[in-house]
Formats: sequence, C-alpha cells, structure tokens
Amino acid sequence: MLSFLFRGLTADAPRGAAIFDAVTAEARRPSLYIEGQVPDTLDGRFAVLATATALTLVRLEREGEAGDALSVALTERFIQVLESEHRELGLGDPTLGRTVRKLVGMLAKRTGLWRNAEDQWIEATRESLYKGGVGDAALKHSAAELRRFARRLDATPLDQLEQGTIA
Repeated sequence: MLSFLFRGLTADAPRGAAIFDAVTAEARRPSLYIEGQVPDTLDGRFAVLATATALTLVRLEREGEAGDALSVALTERFIQVLESEHRELGLGDPTLGRTVRKLVGMLAKRTGLWRNAEDQWIEATRESLYKGGVGDAALKHSAAELRRFARRLDATPLDQLEQGTIA
C-alpha cells in the first residue's frame, strides 16, 4: 500500500533485507524478555525491534553516503515488514497507513534518542524499551545487552552489515 510513497528512495528495495533479518534476530534474543523483563507482547517486541533498528541506523550514519544508502534500504524493509505484519493482524487500508506512520515515527524518535545517548544508556534504555516501571536489575541488564549490540555493530564493517552479518 505505501510502496508508492517510497518507490524512489532506492533502486534496489530488497537491499535492506539481510541487515533487517540480522536486526530482527537480535530483537528476538530471549534475555531481553526474560532477564530484561521487556513484556513479550506486540508492543514489547516492537520496542525491542525498533530499538535494535535505531541503534543500527545510528551506526550506519557514521559511514557517510554508503551508510546512508543502506540506512534507507533498512528503513524501507522495516516499513515493508510492518505493513505486512499489520495486514496479517487484520488492519485495513484506512487505518494501516496511519498506524505504520505512527510506528515509523516511533522508530525516528528512538533513532534520535540513541544518536544523543552517549553515556546515558540507562535512561535511553528505559525510554526506548519500557512504557512503565521496570526494576533496576532488568533495566541494567537490558542496557548492557544494548551496549554490547552497539559495540558489535561498531566492530562490523559496512559490507558485512549489508550482508546481514553482525560481529
């Protein structure tokens, strides 16, 4: 449905599929849901996926034009998957566009949050993953997991990220 809006962004729309699959695998790590106590709900899973995607987008920004191109491809894939998943949940055309725009806005908010997080990982983690209160141990666990993921992203060359490999 939204493909007409994003058609001209990249010449190769599937380019972001491999990196999106790697980010999705990261978002499915059980420790964030068990020790990190992120709710295993649609909202909780979206929060983890959007957070992992945002951290990846921030990493890609540091690569200049090549990173920008992959960032656009990753974002396009994120949108395609969101649209597809929400169609499967039964959302129709009148509400689907509004819902996907809202979710993409939430990704943009998280990307800005992580871009400026620097040494504020605990607070950024709280804002990015949790709607309500969370215990200190769970919060610290999730912040440490996200920091490890960000370090792995940093250690991975751009060509490997594009292939869906994260160190």
